[in-house]
Amino acid sequence: MKISLRQLQVFVSVAEQGSTMAAANAVALSQSAASAALNELEHMLNTQLFDRVGKRLLLNDNGRLLMPQARLILDAANSIELQFSSGDANWSCIRIGASTTIGSYCLPALLAASPVTDSQLTAFARHTMSHPQMTIANTADIVSAVANYEVDFGFIEGPCHRADLLVEPWFEDEMVVVCSPEHPYAAQKNGSIGIRELRSASWLLREHGSGTRENVEQVLLPHLKNLKLAGEFGTSEAIMHAAAAGLGIACLSRVVVADLLALGKLHELETKLPPLKRHFYLIYSPHKLLSRHIQDFLQFCRGWRPE
Repeated sequence: MKISLRQLQVFVSVAEQGSTMAAANAVALSQSAASAALNELEHMLNTQLFDRVGKRLLLNDNGRLLMPQARLILDAANSIELQFSSGDANWSCIRIGASTTIGSYCLPALLAASPVTDSQLTAFARHTMSHPQMTIANTADIVSAVANYEVDFGFIEGPCHRADLLVEPWFEDEMVVVCSPEHPYAAQKNGSIGIRELRSASWLLREHGSGTRENVEQVLLPHLKNLKLAGEFGTSEAIMHAAAAGLGIACLSRVVVADLLALGKLHELETKLPPLKRHFYLIYSPHKLLSRHIQDFLQFCRGWRPE
């Protein structure tokens, strides 16, 4: 076998950094050694992997074809090293991806929890995932990161549309419709807000690609047919504060709005809609070699629920 792990490492680093100089710094090589590794790889494959645009190296079609395979091979090599090593550092090498709501409102509590009853997880209880690497983005980006082996596994709050990933239901999340206490709908009680009022309301929504946006549309559109858009926001927290400021109404996870509801800064609307539920999901690649530490942590996650 002529292709080396070092060549693939340099290739991935150049793709990420955009130049052999930056890639060399990232993989602790001289620029000449990094350039030589890339040239050897292209020579062995008999193809160019990058387009040279000024001083930048940009992946071409051949490079994009190679990238997921290169990441898979490097990820497997790294997993093998971790499988046969021990110590606290193994926990710090776990790379977690989470969509925005989960990453902001569930993941901190999950990481802080320490299992105490499962004897197989006593090592985890001692080390408590001291320095995990976390990536928080919208659902579409987390799905892409898992598929490209940029993270070991992911937690998402929307459907996964890739057939090459394994998807496990994690737990059910309750969605609630909220508004400012000063909103005209806030004065209506006993489920008196009907479909007509909700159709005419101005809605605050997440951006396209967000799992929350897709879930909101899935649970509301069968009843409301369309949503009158008052604004799009990059985070659920921004929507929450926009709703509290009176800019419109929103459908958000109860874990997101719980604090502002308790403080009286948001009002939960009683509507004629059925209970609004969605699932959070755990996703990972079936081709990924899962180390013992990752398997232990995933087993803990499967049994964890927010309080």
